[in-house]
Amino acid sequence: MDFGLSAEQELLQNTAREFLSQECPPGLVRELYDDPKGFSPELHRKTAELGWTGLLIPEAHGGLGLGMLDMAVLLEEIGRAVVPGPFVFSSVLTTLGLVQAGSSTQQQTWLPRLAAGQAIGTLALLEADDRLDARGVRLKAKKTKHGYVLSGTKMFVPFAEVADVLLVVARTSGKAEQGISLFLVERQAPGLSLAPLAIVDQTRRVYRAEFQQVAVPKTALLGKKDKGWKIVARLLDAACVALAADSLGGAQKALELAVEYAKTRTQFNRPIASFQALKHMAAEMASDIEPARSLVWYAAYAFDALPTEASRAAALAKARLSDVYARTTNRAVQMHGGIGFTWEHDMHFWFKRAKWNEFAFGDATYHRERLARLDGF
Repeated sequence: MDFGLSAEQELLQNTAREFLSQECPPGLVRELYDDPKGFSPELHRKTAELGWTGLLIPEAHGGLGLGMLDMAVLLEEIGRAVVPGPFVFSSVLTTLGLVQAGSSTQQQTWLPRLAAGQAIGTLALLEADDRLDARGVRLKAKKTKHGYVLSGTKMFVPFAEVADVLLVVARTSGKAEQGISLFLVERQAPGLSLAPLAIVDQTRRVYRAEFQQVAVPKTALLGKKDKGWKIVARLLDAACVALAADSLGGAQKALELAVEYAKTRTQFNRPIASFQALKHMAAEMASDIEPARSLVWYAAYAFDALPTEASRAAALAKARLSDVYARTTNRAVQMHGGIGFTWEHDMHFWFKRAKWNEFAFGDATYHRERLARLDGF
């Protein structure tokens, strides 16, 4: 059995690495740190021209019609270049929501625009208590004669200010998983207001979204009323796979930066890479990363091909990569010494991304507990 990537996936990987090394160097990341929106429309346009924004969208709607493993290969390179922007939330989560549950009208309206990079989407799920289960959904959607009225607050909505449409998780009835519905809400909808939130990683901008009697038509409902949690659970698995892949690429880059620095930095008339303590740190980082790659690839494969294993594999990958990325960047900073802690050095881009990825959509402890529940413990 061949456990490697296909020729097409290797081509995608190499093309993405070459493109991002030219179009998204650390200098651009630093510029976007100071940008109010943290987003480059030009870079987004170029990625759309390569077909990345439509990678998971069927060919009938202008996409490439590829799978999650292909997306994981691409996201590994995006994480490696610590690319700022809404790609994960738009081209993975919003796209999958529409592909799996959207009506033909909704798909025809949004998927071609998302594929072409003419529209951006995001997921509005979390609320004040930061819960990832259905009981954390309290934003209410009240049925009216012409549609629904949404009232409540969503927290940590990624890149809401640059999004054209928000995929909003709301409660239409009940108290648990029964009664969850999804709605497509345009950012310019009357009654919707956004406020930026402070966060450690400026490559992942998040907002508080206030829904004050936001009226949407019946056609805004994604899927069936009160039956939306199954879709949300699927999107949470996708988010875990996506962030695990992003973390894998970032961890690999952090290791390479640390090793490169250790080879050029001299002390006592010899490169610090020759010191046994640093050799051990680099070896531990490499031994963390390589088996983690198999977990990411398996989780991405299972998402499409093994539905009964998908949630378990996603939890495993997210838990492991949360630890690996955080530990690798911490060691990389230590190998750089004092310069690794400075704002002027680029190492903090990966260190902060690791911290965001560690806690977004559940940290390692959360997913290990989730894994135990899935296995019946």
